[in-house]
Amino acid sequence: MIHNLSQESSIINEYISELRDIHIQKDAMRFRYNLERIGEYIAFEISKKLNYKAINTTTPLGEATSNVLESQPVLATILRAGLPMHNGLLRIFDKAQNAFVSAYRKHHKDSTFEIAVEYLSSPLLENKTLILSDPMLATGSSMVLTYQALLKKGMPKHTHIVAVIASKQGVEYLKTHMPNQNYTLWIGAIDEELTAQSYIVPGLGDAGDLAYGEKS
Repeated sequence: MIHNLSQESSIINEYISELRDIHIQKDAMRFRYNLERIGEYIAFEISKKLNYKAINTTTPLGEATSNVLESQPVLATILRAGLPMHNGLLRIFDKAQNAFVSAYRKHHKDSTFEIAVEYLSSPLLENKTLILSDPMLATGSSMVLTYQALLKKGMPKHTHIVAVIASKQGVEYLKTHMPNQNYTLWIGAIDEELTAQSYIVPGLGDAGDLAYGEKS
């Protein structure tokens, strides 16, 4: 299941427009804030797909019946660019456990690169709902390798993959390379082009640099 949120008229399209805007991008705080807001928005949409149970809550004047989550999801993100959106997801799922994975492009002198996964911190995932976020889904290889690394902690019951912008190629890559097809993809927008250097066009640039400053 793929949810392309740009196909619907909602405020999320304005947030994405600001993320793409080269003038607004100069404000790193605003950039992070928009990633957080998109995380909150998508978290609310995901919450509609989860399972609930009825509980009785005692109020000052009596009792009320409420539907609450049967179990909390685990929120996972890819360092460092994923942190703002992760914070937005966590603001909605404020009782969730959290997982962090370090995955980055390791560049070579011939201008090629490979994806390196060096760090993993995660609770057990067996039979849990996993929400895995990263702002950009370019080639899709970082997401697949991150998911494979997380499987060391158990097989999730279902995985929700969250990205702000994806390339069409990245979406197709997930379809053929995810080791478990029991996942739902939530994307703010899907762009058609992916350059030879694996950057999404029109995209928005390097989300990690725009949020936290350029790296050497």
